[in-house]
Amino acid sequence: MDSSFIIYLGRYTLETALILSAPILVTCLVVGVVVTLLQAVTSIRDMTLTIVPKLLAVGAVSIMCASWMLQIILGFSTEIFSYIENIGH
Repeated sequence: MDSSFIIYLGRYTLETALILSAPILVTCLVVGVVVTLLQAVTSIRDMTLTIVPKLLAVGAVSIMCASWMLQIILGFSTEIFSYIENIGH
């Protein structure tokens, strides 16, 4: 196990985390901008108006992307455990 392998594992872990979080973060960004524009146009300043649509959108995206996210996590876990197994031998 050398330093390039450790850097690879760190990079692979960060890339996987970014890929998994991207749909939810983009959804929050888009819904937040839309709600903010709606609040600016209508002059409504209610905090629940910003939180409830984000929660609903994140829940919907999480349900739609759940199988894809699970495949990514399973692939990552399988690869990491195979590395651990190879280090042990």
